[in-house]
Amino acid sequence: MLIEPTLEKLRAMKLSTMAEELVDQQQKPDRGELGFEERLGLLVDAEFLARENRRRERLLREAQLKQSRASLEDVDYAARRSLDKTLMRRLATGTWIHEHHNVVISGATGTGKTYIACALGQQACRRGYRVLYRRASRLFQELLLARADGTYPRMLAKLTRRDLLIIDDWALTPVQEQERLDLLEILEDRTENRSTLLTSQLPPGKWHEQIGDPTLADAILDRVLHRAYKIALKGPSMRKENERQKEN
Repeated sequence: MLIEPTLEKLRAMKLSTMAEELVDQQQKPDRGELGFEERLGLLVDAEFLARENRRRERLLREAQLKQSRASLEDVDYAARRSLDKTLMRRLATGTWIHEHHNVVISGATGTGKTYIACALGQQACRRGYRVLYRRASRLFQELLLARADGTYPRMLAKLTRRDLLIIDDWALTPVQEQERLDLLEILEDRTENRSTLLTSQLPPGKWHEQIGDPTLADAILDRVLHRAYKIALKGPSMRKENERQKEN
């Protein structure tokens, strides 16, 4: 049977993986023993898996995670970190994103906040969610530039469309007036529609003072902390420990 015309049509329809699988079947004698439905199933499975892999790769690129190799499988659950393994298993399912809950990760510098945030971001991409990572300082700078060049509404729309927005190192310094307004604008669009993950060196109990304006602080905290899972990391700096291990 000449399959070249079939291969050409499959490639024209952008079913290149299915075409490759068909060639592979032709070259393996044992595949000829399979029934039509089984061989067709293998063709469809190969194409489906390839498309899913490409989709995940695209989602990971778009997420722009600071630590793109971070994964929940590699999270350190040493007792000194006070990291709830049951909670992490629940977050790994992605249900919190489907239900539009938030996550707040706090802890001193070096305790692994960014790593866990990126690991949750990668897990979300695996499950097909659209993610975007930004350090708080960079996010506010981008919003400032967007106001200046007239693309502010477009950027807000972009942020709103992401299923998970990760804002890293929030409230590292006292929050400025425009930053307060921008964050409230972002949260207003996302609350009960999308999920937001914030990391901070400060525990949520100290955010009100760091935000400054009492009215805006109340509004921001209500939108972030309502329906939020909280992770408070403890223990020594993971970076320093890793450096010591390398030296030994």
